[in-house]
Amino acid sequence: MSRPLIALPARFSTNASALRYAAEVAARALVEAVWRGGGEPFVMHPADPAGAAERLDRCDGVLLPGGGDLHPRHYGAADEHEALYDVDEEQDAFDLAVARHALSAGIPLLAVCRGLQIVNVVRGGTLRQHMDAEHRHLVHPVAVSPGTLLAKVLDGTEATASCYHHQDIDVLGAGLEVTARAADGTIEGVEVAGHAGTGWFLGVQWHPEDTAATDPAQQAVFTALVTAAGTRQR
Repeated sequence: MSRPLIALPARFSTNASALRYAAEVAARALVEAVWRGGGEPFVMHPADPAGAAERLDRCDGVLLPGGGDLHPRHYGAADEHEALYDVDEEQDAFDLAVARHALSAGIPLLAVCRGLQIVNVVRGGTLRQHMDAEHRHLVHPVAVSPGTLLAKVLDGTEATASCYHHQDIDVLGAGLEVTARAADGTIEGVEVAGHAGTGWFLGVQWHPEDTAATDPAQQAVFTALVTAAGTRQR
């Protein structure tokens, strides 16, 4: 039985130890989590956002991963916080196009960290450019709302989240609902309310790939994406 094809937009990297040039990369932990879940990871070259829809239609699911900061102009901010890092207009344009098409076409979509922020902006939401108490290198409990897709995937209403982010959702995008929060109120999980007008979608602000190899609840996030991708109605 063939594995569902899961698209992962690559991230630009100025160097990689095994290569002599600048690279396009996908985190090994993400790729392995998709593979363990039964999927076939497909790392996409992040170029030609206008052609993203046609390229994505050959895929069964999408994993929009973490990465650098989205340029604030995409959510209407006039200023740029000094803490912004790794902003790349080409990456931004491609990720935004991927999120728009996946949501509109009903392609199963898992959005992680930056990926969640991209979806929020696509839905008209905004970001806090720098948190008062950032969640970098932080492992903390997350409270999950009962009855949500996230609670079903995690098989519970509590999770231990491995986080690396200094930005978070400020104004929630249209049609989205919060499904998980940290103790300080930071939004850690988002879904489309009632899944209206979309296919399967799950967004988490933390990095489930960090502990997916040893934590079945975190691996379940990726397995759920692959399962949804395998049953997608085209």
